[in-house]
Amino acid sequence: MKIKKLHLLALTLLFGLTACGKNTEEIKTNSNANSTSNEIVESSNENTSEEKIVKLTTTTSVNDSGLMDYLRDDFKKDTGLEMEIVSKGTGAAIEDAKAGNADVILVHSKDAEEKFIEEGYGLERKSFMHNFFVIVGPKDDPAGIKGKDAEEAFKLINEKDEKFVSRGDESGTHNKELKIWEKAGVDIDELSKKDNYNSLGDGMGATLTFASENNAYTLTDLSTFLTMENDLDLEVLVDQSDALKNVYSIIIVNPDKVKGTNPDVAKKFQDWMLSDKAKKLISEYGKEEYGQQLFFLGE
Repeated sequence: MKIKKLHLLALTLLFGLTACGKNTEEIKTNSNANSTSNEIVESSNENTSEEKIVKLTTTTSVNDSGLMDYLRDDFKKDTGLEMEIVSKGTGAAIEDAKAGNADVILVHSKDAEEKFIEEGYGLERKSFMHNFFVIVGPKDDPAGIKGKDAEEAFKLINEKDEKFVSRGDESGTHNKELKIWEKAGVDIDELSKKDNYNSLGDGMGATLTFASENNAYTLTDLSTFLTMENDLDLEVLVDQSDALKNVYSIIIVNPDKVKGTNPDVAKKFQDWMLSDKAKKLISEYGKEEYGQQLFFLGE
């Protein structure tokens, strides 16, 4: 009788251990299944997130003027995309794009843009809006440039050894400045050796602030100047000159040349910026706050 009881007890224990082992395996299997499911969801979310962001590198003048923030909500509403904006001078923006850090660029230096495309880094250049550079300086205008054209104004600043502040950052503004010096017949290498010529290697905001603090002249886009005017002791002295037109272009980064970019979201950004709705918004920007239009449609 005792033997039978022991035999029965052993069988019971054996079945219990088997069941326990089976449950343990099921738990492990379910755990692994849940883990895999979570990984898939996270990966899906990451891809969705990337698809909903367009990486834009643009010039400081466009961003510092507040234009992109002004357009951001309407852009998202119409496309479902967020703008991830990096603001740099045109030269730095182009290098950023070459490194794969931008899907699309919005810049304003024709020669640099065309070279970027010729080297295969960018697709078609779409010029769509412009504003104007202006020469600003001390209100007492010691060089007497007020009302002159751009080349004559630069020549007078040089001849009278007045202070001038250059961005010096290979931006579109800096490139425009160099062209005006050249047309004015001033040797930039000789000019840069003078104490009164300050090359900062910085953005437009910092350049304007430095010029204001040092009673100096500088070249700036009008949009950025107007957004900062109340904090500056500077005045627009030259604004009516053919040499001062400032054209902006959109270029999609070539995905065949630069890996890691998203041409689909870049195309959506470009198409929206060239749409009738965006054009209307751009043409209205600045009127309410500054009493004048800051950007104009067309090349």
